Amino acid sequence: MRPLSEAVPAALLQLLRTMPLSDGKVTFAWKAAVGPALERATDVKLVDRTLFVETTSLQWRREIARSNAVILQRLQEFLGTEAVTSIVVRAIASGTTHVERRT
Repeated sequence: MRPLSEAVPAALLQLLRTMPLSDGKVTFAWKAAVGPALERATDVKLVDRTLFVETTSLQWRREIARSNAVILQRLQEFLGTEAVTSIVVRAIASGTTHVERRT
């Protein structure tokens, strides 16, 4: 018999994969992939398999860029490998925009 702590994540993953892709599903997957602190510091929007991440902090932009491969892998586990194929990070600070694109 498997413990409940192992069964719930597997059930959640299966449920997420079967639901239609929506803004709410993408936001939920983002929060699950990066955690609540980073989720609160960002806004995300999926457009044509590219996830656009916007933050007002250059530090968060660097953290996302540093962890890009892990984040992308987690998102693909939640949403499917074809749902998100790249992440574009836009940090808006002091009136300037810094863009970093990772695939």
